[in-house]
Amino acid sequence: MVENLSALIDTVQKNCTIADARHARDMTMCTFLLEMREYYRWEMEIPYGARLPRDELGDWLNARESLWDAVEEEDFAPLPLNPAGIDPFAADDINRALIPQGLVYSSGLGHFRKPHFVLAELKRTEMREGMQVLVAGCEYARDLIAPPAAMRDGAIFLRMDAVRRLLWNKYEEWQWKEKDTALGRAFAHYGFEHDIERGLDRMAEAEAEAMILHEIGEARAEALLGEDWNTMLGQLTSRHAELLARAVRDHLADSLVTLPTLLEREAVGSLHFYLANLSGLRRALFPALPQAYESWLGTPGNAGFAELVARAGSHWLDTARQLTAAYHHDPLQGDARLDALAGGDLAGLKL
Repeated sequence: MVENLSALIDTVQKNCTIADARHARDMTMCTFLLEMREYYRWEMEIPYGARLPRDELGDWLNARESLWDAVEEEDFAPLPLNPAGIDPFAADDINRALIPQGLVYSSGLGHFRKPHFVLAELKRTEMREGMQVLVAGCEYARDLIAPPAAMRDGAIFLRMDAVRRLLWNKYEEWQWKEKDTALGRAFAHYGFEHDIERGLDRMAEAEAEAMILHEIGEARAEALLGEDWNTMLGQLTSRHAELLARAVRDHLADSLVTLPTLLEREAVGSLHFYLANLSGLRRALFPALPQAYESWLGTPGNAGFAELVARAGSHWLDTARQLTAAYHHDPLQGDARLDALAGGDLAGLKL
């Protein structure tokens, strides 16, 4: 194992805390409290479904806010893997040292340029379409937000612990809501009503595969859109504009890979779960998709769902290029142009 593993874990966790100190309080209060509850559950190793102790959670929240105030201005620390230390964003160099020892690391910028860091057990590696897939298990250090999957520097990083936590949270929320929904159909498909643990295992494996497919789609979309798209995304300052750009690229990725593959494989549970999570701006942009899904439910073998997906790729590619052109036509006003589209009439972008 890594010499002085505890020091490595402490350093990664410190960087996670600095990142949270700078960005966590940008969330809405509702989202912030929900994420903090789950972060507390992870940090204290509290099982899924167990009631959280209210007083202890309140004390922890106050202590965490004080810690953030103390470290917010600190620089991210190099990882102690050699005498000089390694830049915490140099994930490739770090993984060259860690992967042979059964560990895996990921770092990068997520939504709204929030840094993410995670150090975990390496469960397995595989190759998909020329890309390395790194599958992480038990997480030793992480920040507040836990994206289940991401593509970093041509590699796909999948976090099985985050996948399971996401699914369990969805299940707990669903128990208080209407049962006959796309989400309820997904849980029924995986047999949650008969054996929750077994159902969670089956669903986590299936949805992890769907997430890998999405990241493969992201890679294909990136190749089609080129550097102009990445330049635009890196320079957007409006949150609404960034959300719009990411939603369009998500639809492009899913139309290229995720949805056609799930339909071809007849991955019914994953299709239910996909539609259950089609919300917000992504749903507003693609109203034809839930309509096609409802028709598919009512008529087994209905080809309308697959036909819509087959033609969606060209629509979302054209839409992404439209956004890129609007931005680069006048970069000083491009941010405002996309922001106005996101907050106004989406008719010209919808499918």
